[in-house]
Amino acid sequence: MGYAVVLGEALVDLLDTERDGERVYRQAIGGGPLNVAVGVARLGGRAQFVGSLGDDVLAGRIRDFLTTVGVGLAGVVTVPAPTTLAVVTFAGPEPDFRFYGQPPSYGLLDADDLDLALLEGADVLSCGSVVLLQPGTLAAARRAWSLATGLRVFDPNVRPRLLDGPAALDGLRAVVAEFAAGAHLVKLSTADADLLYPGEPVEGVAAYLRELGAATVVVTLGADGAVLAAAGADPVRVPAPRVNAVDTTGAGDSVLAALIADLLADGEPGGPDGWVERVAFALRVAGLVCESPGGATAMPTRQAVEQRYAP
Repeated sequence: MGYAVVLGEALVDLLDTERDGERVYRQAIGGGPLNVAVGVARLGGRAQFVGSLGDDVLAGRIRDFLTTVGVGLAGVVTVPAPTTLAVVTFAGPEPDFRFYGQPPSYGLLDADDLDLALLEGADVLSCGSVVLLQPGTLAAARRAWSLATGLRVFDPNVRPRLLDGPAALDGLRAVVAEFAAGAHLVKLSTADADLLYPGEPVEGVAAYLRELGAATVVVTLGADGAVLAAAGADPVRVPAPRVNAVDTTGAGDSVLAALIADLLADGEPGGPDGWVERVAFALRVAGLVCESPGGATAMPTRQAVEQRYAP
């Protein structure tokens, strides 16, 4: 088994919650790509995180956590900035993220900072998320994308609060099309699809991304499962298991982590049926994540997933 490189942001989430009748913020290490890297490692795959970390105590905690769970740090650079904070509140099924810290500590990775040998040796490269909104890290992601010799995976992981008006959304839509055109797998959420392509059904969004060049597209639908568009078949819906959800933070990231872990273990499936099985497993992983307080620490092992859904 080879390894996956996950390029993106690492930060600290402050999760709005209630404790002893008072509203408090629970600190949790997070960032979508970091969650993905941790999820891959927890599911038995090898993962290297590539990104920029600040120079403060919080960044030290992120490093220690990644080391403890077995995620490699060879592609991480330290930058003179405080760790970005994401305040996470809930007013519906999707968490609302508001980001604090300028410049963002996660957005200071440049193309020249990349470990080229690390990228060229990866079996899977995963790019995406809010780093695409920073010019330097977008350039780094583009360079990594061009150097990748293995499978390329993309997740836009849109955060509307970071988009400054219609022009920024148009720019992001162009970046999504650019990366999707060369992707072996694109994963996005229904919230991403609604923002990027308003009024379009998710099946149509998945088919459109495949038309751009993506080999396989998975659109997560929360409790309703996922839409899968793979070569040789029309888009299909894969149901999610019933779970006792307490926190959905990181659920979508865990779906991508599970898909990447299986790509590392067995490569691309031979046909649509193989993808259906993998997406079904990834949704079980996400279901288990939803049953724990969200974030990177909720990413489960394969054994935990098997035990949770044992017949």
